[in-house]
Amino acid sequence: MDRIDLDQNATTPLDPEALEAMKPYWFAGGNAESRHALGRFMRRGFERSVETVASILHAHPDEVVFTSGGTESNNTAIFGLLRFGDSVAIRSPGRIVTSPIEHPSVVQPLEELGALGWGVDHAEVGADGIVAADRFVERFQPDTRLAILMLANNETGAIQPVSKAAESAHERGVLIHTDAVQAVGRIEVDFTSLGVDTLSASGHKFHGPAGIGLLLARRGTPITPRFFGGNQQHGLRPGTVPVALCVGLAKALERRRSELKQIQIRQRNLRNRIEHELIKILGGDRVVRNGPGDEADRLPQTLNLGFSGLEGDALLLGLDLEGVAASLGSACASGATEPSPTLVAMRVPEDRLKSSVRLSLGAFTTSEEIDRAIERIARVAARLYEGIER
Repeated sequence: MDRIDLDQNATTPLDPEALEAMKPYWFAGGNAESRHALGRFMRRGFERSVETVASILHAHPDEVVFTSGGTESNNTAIFGLLRFGDSVAIRSPGRIVTSPIEHPSVVQPLEELGALGWGVDHAEVGADGIVAADRFVERFQPDTRLAILMLANNETGAIQPVSKAAESAHERGVLIHTDAVQAVGRIEVDFTSLGVDTLSASGHKFHGPAGIGLLLARRGTPITPRFFGGNQQHGLRPGTVPVALCVGLAKALERRRSELKQIQIRQRNLRNRIEHELIKILGGDRVVRNGPGDEADRLPQTLNLGFSGLEGDALLLGLDLEGVAASLGSACASGATEPSPTLVAMRVPEDRLKSSVRLSLGAFTTSEEIDRAIERIARVAARLYEGIER
């Protein structure tokens, strides 16, 4: 049975052209800091990668820092912006404003900070999964020191008003970070226009290699490093740079940028075909989209559907047996499937909370794959509904 990958918000397959670009750096040897021919070769590869990323994301090369991925970038930004290496940050905690729809790599660091006395305030989310900018700003208090708002949600694809939040934060002297892991490589991202102080991204979300990510840190923004032991990457991320991975990320990002509009149009059409066909086959009372209705507010590759009355685990298992990779809008805790915090924050009705499935496409997803996926998803759901009605 052929496998159809509709879980590409989790990770994407490596672009063959990115792999080819990486190969010379995998096998050359040499350290980008070494002052000999091999070192200079690696250094040029690294610097070209920095320049490519900076150009595409509208940042200055000095603002680009390569990390191991989105999780490290988020942690570095959160603790670094709070100057957590300074004793003052530990002795005199303040407050942080964020949303209830953030990724665990943001949520869990904030839980750690909460245990140390920091206050964490959450802005309200609308039924469409979008945090209203004015509601976000309302949460600011005199001792608020950091704001965090993701650029696009990993479950619903809802794009957040980050630039408005950044403007309001800076008016109050508050630093702001955005987790753009699901957005970079999928939509146009302009670091300068967003106005944030830091931004995170991850290569494997846009067909780059796993194990490499980005942190964009605005020049002049005070950040305390989390690691020590070298002066690489402005001292913010010391250690030998993995040049091959940097080259792969830059090539994948360059490839996505060169055909961004075409990919977006194709993905939107395929995503919408899934939704419309499943509603037509199963009924609008059974299949409901979770998330924004306006195309401008949605990532093109993400679709979150609630199958009213079904058990999400059974649906996911059935899809896997049919060769369709998908994911639940939920997390597993202590052996039990808990409702997704994002869907809870959106006030999704109980009959859809545990039956909502995220379907996410990649740059190479084909129309033929989507046709087969629709048939299989409909068959699995119909079989489960039939079992309920007996």
